[in-house]
Amino acid sequence: MLKRIGLWIDHKESLMVILDEERENIQKIESGIGQHTRYRGATRPKTPYSAQYQQGDDQLDKRFSERLNKFYKDVISKIRGADALLIFGPGEAKFELEKRLARERAGVPDIRIESADKMTERQIAAKVRKHFQKQNNASSAFNRKD
Repeated sequence: MLKRIGLWIDHKESLMVILDEERENIQKIESGIGQHTRYRGATRPKTPYSAQYQQGDDQLDKRFSERLNKFYKDVISKIRGADALLIFGPGEAKFELEKRLARERAGVPDIRIESADKMTERQIAAKVRKHFQKQNNASSAFNRKD
């Protein structure tokens, strides 16, 4: 059975459209990251010799990267076993995921990367269906012997 997956991804969430031969399934995975903020400089405490109760930039960066690693692990666990994969979305998340897939040897033989802007769930599902339909038409035309 052929399993094709279209994945719209950014650092906040991913929307996965799984196309089997019989049905279409949509799954959403949230990263829980929120926006990556950097705090540069802080207000000084009003009392002398008091500790500053604010987290440093390195702690915030570490927390961000830990959550991002967990998010990518969740996404990769859902992708395993796919025959074809289309990754698209805004920003750098699609390229980061592609590198992780190569490093972890997830076993997806056909991976395509495209840039895309924010999209609704219906737009994402339509784009995935259209992409794999084009791919099916191209492969059937190639395999046909006239």
